[in-house]
Amino acid sequence: MASTTSLTILEISAIFLSITALLTYVNHRFIGLPTTIGVMVISILLSIGAIFLGFLGFDQLIDYEVSLLEQLDFTEVLLDGMLSMLLFAAALHVNISDLKRYKLPIGILAGIGTIVSSLLIATALYFMLPLFDFGLPFLWCLLFGALISPTDPIAVMGILASAGAPKSIETVIAGESLFNDGIGVVIFVLLLGILSSGDIPTANYVAHTLAVEAGGGVVFGLVLGAILYYLLKSIDSYQEEVLLTLAGVIGGYALASHWHLSGPLAMVMMGLMVGNRGRELAMSDKTRHYIDLFWELIDEILNAILFVLIGLEVVIIACSGNLFIAGGLTIIIALLARLIVVGMTTKTFSRQLNLPAGAWKVLTWGGLRGGISVALVLQLPMGTERDILLALTYAVVIFSILVQGLSVGKVAKSIRTDEKTV
Repeated sequence: MASTTSLTILEISAIFLSITALLTYVNHRFIGLPTTIGVMVISILLSIGAIFLGFLGFDQLIDYEVSLLEQLDFTEVLLDGMLSMLLFAAALHVNISDLKRYKLPIGILAGIGTIVSSLLIATALYFMLPLFDFGLPFLWCLLFGALISPTDPIAVMGILASAGAPKSIETVIAGESLFNDGIGVVIFVLLLGILSSGDIPTANYVAHTLAVEAGGGVVFGLVLGAILYYLLKSIDSYQEEVLLTLAGVIGGYALASHWHLSGPLAMVMMGLMVGNRGRELAMSDKTRHYIDLFWELIDEILNAILFVLIGLEVVIIACSGNLFIAGGLTIIIALLARLIVVGMTTKTFSRQLNLPAGAWKVLTWGGLRGGISVALVLQLPMGTERDILLALTYAVVIFSILVQGLSVGKVAKSIRTDEKTV
């Protein structure tokens, strides 16, 4: 690979922001897809073009792209940079009374559902991969199950807004996606610790870790939300109030990470408090307008950058014919696991849910995977196992966003049609 000059953080940020701005323009001007999907499609095509030119002997473009991506730590950028703001922005507009109404299915899908899905995917993968000469230890399969099972709130919230799903279904999917990524990250970190140390923790240790990280994250988020609510209520100046929310998100997430609490769950709880109680009692109409506008812009900009990065990261994937087929089967496995979890939940709690007939279709097809799965798989130790799981993760994520994301609206419309017919 040709050597390239090391760039500063400012230069790297300028390059990726410029690429994102250009791709959003091209998509809006000539293609017309939803922004997140459009920029991801274009960036994937650019990556494929760079790979093709590499095969023809023109290595400069792909070398430069790989060098840029190596200097930009995707995991750090997403998990330590973007995620806090994206989760807060998403939770800011979720009605907490709707969440309370569907708290039982949301809790089951986000908690038990994530664990069950992880086990189902891991078991299927463990028996499927040897058929293609890619056998992996069961622990590695569990890691994949943990990182791919949570539905990504960033992908879900961005696409559901224009999908036209019934309000009840949208609430369940959005609520689940806001909480299950925190659960999935905690499970993944536990499994990664086992892989690194070789020691199998006791049941008490696992339960304690889950309680401290997940439960502590929820409590910490509520405390932060209460403090932020008091500060917002004590003044009426939208400039300072916008700044307070930004500081609360960035500072709160950093503090949660320092104390080994679940930052994602903390941001969700803080966003729910500010978006409901804070919006109603602590903000003037003018402040509410500017806070909504500010976080809507943050959400749109960071989502676009994130999906551009996902598309560009395609160049780091090592793929073969067998791995391509295995990726296709992994997509089916992930969908079947999602279908089983959703089907069991909707059937068991059909009376309490009171969802439209056929809601399981949207809940299954709308369970999108995105950047969080990619960020987690990139944390795995370098080696053949990581390369295999990286390719499988990208197969599921790309199918999820491009195929499921573009067609979930049609599935949602079929549910609405059924409602009218009934």
